[in-house]
Formats: sequence, C-alpha cells, structure tokens
Amino acid sequence: LFCPCLIYGAYIFLPFDAPLLPTTSARLVYTLRCATFATFPIVLGMIVSGISHLCSSALEPFGELHREVEVHRTYVSQSVHLFILYFFNMAVLATYLPQELLKLIPLLTGLFAISRLIFWMSYAISRSFRTFGFSMTFLPLLAMLLWNLYSMFILEPENLLS
Repeated sequence: LFCPCLIYGAYIFLPFDAPLLPTTSARLVYTLRCATFATFPIVLGMIVSGISHLCSSALEPFGELHREVEVHRTYVSQSVHLFILYFFNMAVLATYLPQELLKLIPLLTGLFAISRLIFWMSYAISRSFRTFGFSMTFLPLLAMLLWNLYSMFILEPENLLS
C-alpha cells in the first residue's frame, strides 16, 4: 500500500513534467538516462563492500567472510539482479505509456534507489527487517511486469514483435 501512495503523491505534487518524447527511441534514451540514477545505491554498495573487505579482520583474503563483509556483498549482488529486471521492465513500460504518464519513469527510478537504500540499512541492522525494503523494490517491479504483459498481449497483440 505504501508504494502506490508514494508514487501517486510524487506524481501529483512534484513540479516537473517529462519532456516531449514522440518516438520510441527517444523514450528509450530517456529511460536509459533515468536509469543511471538508479545505479547510485549499487555503486555506493560496491564502495562500502570494498572498504569493509579491506578493513575486515580476516587473516586470509580468500577465507570465510565475516558478517560485515557478507552483508554488503549480498546487497550489491541482489541489487544488480533487481536493477537488470527493473531496467528492462522500465524500458518496455516507456514504450507503452502515453506521453502524459512518462513522468512515472523518473519516479519509479527514484523509488528503486530509495528502496534499495532502505533495504541495505535494514539488512545491515538485522536480516529480519529487510522485508520492507525488498517489497518496496519487488512489488513495483511486479506491477510493471504485469502491466507490460497486459499491454503486449491484450492491448496491442498485433504489435507484439514489431
């Protein structure tokens, strides 16, 4: 319930509009440019993971990892996998959205970045608290996937592969 309310509130109250994007290639470039901001939490996680690995009290570099190193490594790995799924779904979504709804692309990108940071903080505190951050990432991804499949197979089945 939190994600749709957050996206709706941001859509209504944030004072920006998407630029005029009449072609599919312009929409894909716009999505690509927005998606670069979603890589910020992943790059930050890589930096922190590297620093924690350097500062780790492990005597053997290829031995068993300590929890402070494993948390960051797991976060980066999961975030990269989710980013790939998120980006491809946003790219397909950008091709089906009407011009007035293209404002959702940067909003969904921001939601991804914020939710990954929330997941990371909650995962570092305790593994039992990570559900909120993960669901803030996964449920919008699932909604985008369902909308994309609906658009491809129900709304425009004649343009499925064109």
